[in-house]
Amino acid sequence: MKLQNVLWIAIALIIPGTAWAYGDSSGGSNLIACTAKFSKFSPPNNTEVAASSEFSFFASTPTNPNSIRVTIKDQLVPITVTAKHDGLQVTGKLPATVKGTYAKINLTGKGPNQCEASGGWLVKVK
Repeated sequence: MKLQNVLWIAIALIIPGTAWAYGDSSGGSNLIACTAKFSKFSPPNNTEVAASSEFSFFASTPTNPNSIRVTIKDQLVPITVTAKHDGLQVTGKLPATVKGTYAKINLTGKGPNQCEASGGWLVKVK
């Protein structure tokens, strides 16, 4: 094989590999951050509470109030959502069946672009 043919083959193999190394030019700019967030947990994380105690937290304003779900020990907990000036205040009560154990209060909700947010905290139930 002539040296010129070898060079053409080398160029043909190098150029596509170099172009693919940079990937898609969009760079992930079409990803939108989830604006649904949870905060201000009460009672605070890792505190001891009485059975059937009330709990509350705030969800950010963009969170869809109808999408907020709270589960404790795989039980769906009834909640009340109230609009406040700095977000949505969510309140509920620990199930009466949860006693003498640790319980994680699990939260889920959706933002305006249907992104899922999750969170939660742990309490020790007397």
